[in-house]
Amino acid sequence: MDISTNTPPLASSRRGVFFYKIPLLGWIARDVAHGDESNLYFALIAFMSLWGIAALTFGLPGLYLPALGLVPVCFFMLIWISLGRIDPVDGDAGAAQE
Repeated sequence: MDISTNTPPLASSRRGVFFYKIPLLGWIARDVAHGDESNLYFALIAFMSLWGIAALTFGLPGLYLPALGLVPVCFFMLIWISLGRIDPVDGDAGAAQE
């Protein structure tokens, strides 16, 4: 018996379970994904506030290093947009082409 047959049913059916297990980020991600619609805005305000605090604390490196860290996210988003699919994560990739 390997680890794949021993997973609980909830963990095997939910996407992003691994990301939800990260202590602080998983809690925020779960709130944004499954919570109230306003949680997305609260998470964006918290992210921007932390970025501003980093800029005030560390100066210019606190301003541009988070932006540099978000470059892979921007590349992923550009590639995802250029694919022309609506939602490839949920398996509805062919819905845009029907």
